Amino acid sequence: MTRPAGPATGGGAPCPEDAGGLSPEERGEHVYDLFSRGTALLEAGDFAAATVPLEGARAFEPDKTSIREALGRAYFRAGRYAEARKEFAAVVERAPVNDFAHFCLGRSLEKTGRRAEARRHLVLAACLRPDRADYRAFRDRLQAA
Repeated sequence: MTRPAGPATGGGAPCPEDAGGLSPEERGEHVYDLFSRGTALLEAGDFAAATVPLEGARAFEPDKTSIREALGRAYFRAGRYAEARKEFAAVVERAPVNDFAHFCLGRSLEKTGRRAEARRHLVLAACLRPDRADYRAFRDRLQAA
């Protein structure tokens, strides 16, 4: 089973079910290629398109926090806040001192109406990185509400 050809996938990218045909080195290169294409699309501002290769990379490597964080960023910027929340929660679970993941999880929770939960993650992000004025501003805004 292969993914349809297209600029976001690079065409014919094997699905994880077919990964048995790839050597470990080829699999690693494929995941890196998907991640690289996804982050390039994310940085270019094509957030919806970025989710396609990043979802493919996550399917191969669901425990990689770098992939989950990039996918969460793409979902958030595409306005898919509930999906972003799940990705950032997965990152926080695996890397509990990742300040950026806590910040983004807090923002995603806020966007989905879960303000009490959001507050906790925004406070934690600001505590982990007191030098980040943006973390403090979002924390303070939510605490004042």
